[in-house]
Amino acid sequence: MSTVILSIDQGTTSSRTLVFSPSGEVLFTAQEEFPQIYPDDGWVEHDPEAIWETTLKTLKDAYQYAKDKKAEIAGVGITNQRETTLVWDRETGDAIYNAIVWQDRRTAQICRDLKTKYDEADLTAKTGLLLDPYFSATKAAWILDHVDGARAKAKNGELAFGTVDSFLIWRLTKGASHASDATNASRTNLFNIHTQDWDDELLELFDVPASILPEVKDCADDYGMIDAEWLGETIPILGVAGDQQAAAIGQSCFETGDIKSTYGTGCFVILNTGTECVTSKNRLLSTVCYRLKGETTYALEGSIFIAGAAVQWLRDGIQIIKEASETEAMCESLDSNKGVYLVPAFTGLGAPHWDPDARGAIFGLTRNTGRAEIARATVESVVYQTYDLFQAMSEDGVTPTSLRVDGGMVHNSWMVQHLSNVLDIPVDRPKVLETTALGAAYLAGLQAGLYSSLEEVKANWQAEKQFEPKMDEETRKGLLAGWNKAVKKVLT
Repeated sequence: MSTVILSIDQGTTSSRTLVFSPSGEVLFTAQEEFPQIYPDDGWVEHDPEAIWETTLKTLKDAYQYAKDKKAEIAGVGITNQRETTLVWDRETGDAIYNAIVWQDRRTAQICRDLKTKYDEADLTAKTGLLLDPYFSATKAAWILDHVDGARAKAKNGELAFGTVDSFLIWRLTKGASHASDATNASRTNLFNIHTQDWDDELLELFDVPASILPEVKDCADDYGMIDAEWLGETIPILGVAGDQQAAAIGQSCFETGDIKSTYGTGCFVILNTGTECVTSKNRLLSTVCYRLKGETTYALEGSIFIAGAAVQWLRDGIQIIKEASETEAMCESLDSNKGVYLVPAFTGLGAPHWDPDARGAIFGLTRNTGRAEIARATVESVVYQTYDLFQAMSEDGVTPTSLRVDGGMVHNSWMVQHLSNVLDIPVDRPKVLETTALGAAYLAGLQAGLYSSLEEVKANWQAEKQFEPKMDEETRKGLLAGWNKAVKKVLT
């Protein structure tokens, strides 16, 4: 073992640091979970110090592993939960309020009010996004408006805003670098994805001062040095991408038409559209897939807020399972879903509905409904939500012929087979499932010179298994009809 890359994967429910070989092999993983904070209906927060402490702990563990193996560390990549918003004091580095998480819906009314004075189509033309509380702009404005003295401090240049990547970069470099990458910036509703710059009109619309914004860099770039205080030596941060774009890179989705779906806390489908920024007619998002050497590659994205989080709810909320892995056997134990459907709108519904006020529900319960039926309905809901995204893409003129999947949920082979059945296309599960962290590692490796091109990165990708559709059309249509009926009942 001569050279390795460290990859920080700061997610919604845990922070991890992985050690990768240049060939993309996972050599070591350190992981620390942290608590979710729910102050009110539809509100979701994280303690910024919990994000920082769990990240630093896992980074130190990964660093120690590399040192014990006498490996040379080429650099560090960072990937992160997107849209989650922090504002901190430039002098102390302390956040002035909890991180407002991407799932948070507290600014739904603000978005409704903005729609009365600003044409959402104009916003979409600039950002590729929608006027929805999912994105960072209204979260940042909310913090500035609800923390005493925050607006005055921002005006005086005393505060900094960022998504989780920016916050970690600031902390790791001890304030030497206030930066983000183009993929994270493209999720704020403040960034023009065509000019690749912060947009003055949008900053005014959302009332976010330019003084608090980070510098936007390429995904493979120099983000500064990790201060020697943290690891005992300085190490460069060389790659950054939001988690879903990082997963697309880890899945080697480098050609126009390549598509991946990640099943983590939420589910996110990203379709590479190349140098063309495709505008959806069906409320999918246009976004930056990655930016390398100043050249932007775009993507079409469908965002589902609740996927693995619903399985976590089965475990921690209603406690009908002890481990997520139990769901596979429970699904297999039934010959059908018995007409039970769960719509996991715990924090509203994302694409293609974009209804922040929708709430979750279970339909079709009978006296015979038990733990297995509820677990299966939960797993199936993720598949049906993916189908809805594919339908929207189809109506936009894009019909994928295969899909690459990743994320914790795809360990469940029953779920992946059901996905293939419902989408009626082959689904490929890669040999390395840690594609999000891998994508960040590849970006750092590109900047470090370990890879000469994306083609060299692509050569690493291998499928572990391909799932082929095995469901007849009548059964598929019947299942989807039941799902559509359930969704209509929760839409407000």
